[in-house]
Amino acid sequence: MGLIAFLKEKFAKKDKKVDKYQEGLAKSRKNFSSKLNSLSERYKTVNQDYFDELEQILIESDAGIQFTLNVIEEVLNQSKKEHITEPKKINEILVDKMFVGYAEKGDIQNDVVFKKDGPTVLLVVGVNGVGKTTTIAKLAYRYINQGKKVLLVAADTFRAGAVEQLTTWAERLKIGIVTGKPESDPASVAFDGVKKAKEDNIDLVIVDTAGRLQTKNNLMLELGKIKRVMGKEIEGAPHEVWLTIDATTGQNGLSQASQFIEATNITGVILTKMDGTSKGGIVLAIKDQFGLPVRFITYGEDIDSITEFWLEGYLQTVIEEA
Repeated sequence: MGLIAFLKEKFAKKDKKVDKYQEGLAKSRKNFSSKLNSLSERYKTVNQDYFDELEQILIESDAGIQFTLNVIEEVLNQSKKEHITEPKKINEILVDKMFVGYAEKGDIQNDVVFKKDGPTVLLVVGVNGVGKTTTIAKLAYRYINQGKKVLLVAADTFRAGAVEQLTTWAERLKIGIVTGKPESDPASVAFDGVKKAKEDNIDLVIVDTAGRLQTKNNLMLELGKIKRVMGKEIEGAPHEVWLTIDATTGQNGLSQASQFIEATNITGVILTKMDGTSKGGIVLAIKDQFGLPVRFITYGEDIDSITEFWLEGYLQTVIEEA
């Protein structure tokens, strides 16, 4: 059984997890799967024009040029080897290759792996305007509902209103928050945060950081200092460093990602505003270009509009109409 047939059979019955992906990836699904379906209907048998159009669909979905060239070549080679000319079967091979390509490039872990002893520290980074602070609140809400004791740390001491915004969320969620004075040293706030986390037996510490675009050198220095001071208080901290990217920015988001990846050890990506983009291929581009797993996607304003990235569910939305 091919992957498309497997996914269609597996998700024939609706469930809440699939529904979340239908909601969050509606625009991407309509854009990609409808184009794929339309393409296969216009050709009785595949030829070079078919593959050229298939390549264009992937590029327009922000899957990335290199990923697109590689996956199209793999599909073309397999189709020639197995003498496959039927468009629908070519599309099935494409989805197979997309799945394998993502899964083979390293870690596909989604959730936080909690330490057995002491607080687990999650550092969240990203540029201004990507929804980083709101995403932190959504993550906190998620783990509170899992019975975890969560502490927020407002180490973004430079953006006007950042501390106030995170404090408001902490009050709404009825959890603790550690803050510092305006324009105080972010590393000192981070240190105070992890120290308090140890004292209060916190399960998860989520540390917000400044989102301004900087020179690579300044960014490395600041994030490096934050990591060093936390590591002195809690061994191995931060245990996770997640980069938030606005999915609607497409290739610009990838350019931003490269700055942070060079500055610190990113362990995962959160794609925000997925409901606002028709170019869901950015998921594939991130994994292909940087080898980083997409941990979560967000898709609305509600506090629970966040879900772990689920490769099977993602591909299900891609092939729903195919």
